[in-house]
Amino acid sequence: MTGLELRLIRTDQPEGVVARLWRTLDAQERARAVRADALRRSRFTVVRGAVREVVAERLGIRPAEVLWRRGPQGKPEPVGAGELRVNWSAADSLAVLALAEGRSVGVDVEGPRDARLAERMAARWFPFEEARFVAEAAEPAERAARFAALWCRREACVKAYGGRLTQAFGVSVAGRSPLLLADPGPLGAGPVGLCDVPVPEPYRAAVALVGALPDGLNSTVWQGS
Repeated sequence: MTGLELRLIRTDQPEGVVARLWRTLDAQERARAVRADALRRSRFTVVRGAVREVVAERLGIRPAEVLWRRGPQGKPEPVGAGELRVNWSAADSLAVLALAEGRSVGVDVEGPRDARLAERMAARWFPFEEARFVAEAAEPAERAARFAALWCRREACVKAYGGRLTQAFGVSVAGRSPLLLADPGPLGAGPVGLCDVPVPEPYRAAVALVGALPDGLNSTVWQGS
């Protein structure tokens, strides 16, 4: 494995794949899944099951044997994984899993948002230059896309550090991807590498790695069958 690896997971999978992955989940994951409607339950099962399969392959164990521990803000890490660090995010029919060696990693994926809501949220929570960047887009769809891209970057940084989203609202994540933030502010000691992740439209995604990013971005699609 290289220093950073990404897996794109299509969460709408055939019933046979969902059933196979369901058998790998632990009791807590199953209890959470059954509280959702059928579509959300299926997508949740695929995300958690796919994460288990990828991590289990790295550790040389069965997917059902993967155990999780949680940090102060609930960030999950696999037990007994040595230097392996993982993080994942899901939005509707797409999830992104990030794996890194020896450094904390965070990833976020977002689906489309209402342009008016996106502009209001940017004005309230983003630094001035970022809010202006969102508002200046000529088309509503572009305003929503700009907001989602910046939101993903911010969320990815928060998840890399295991912090809270409010800690990152004053941190600027603007600029051409990839970028290196020398000072992540209250999130923690820098630098942190930040990169947009190529994903299908209309989604936006970003990954953050504490320290500099490796050259290139290794992204592959998880194959459910």
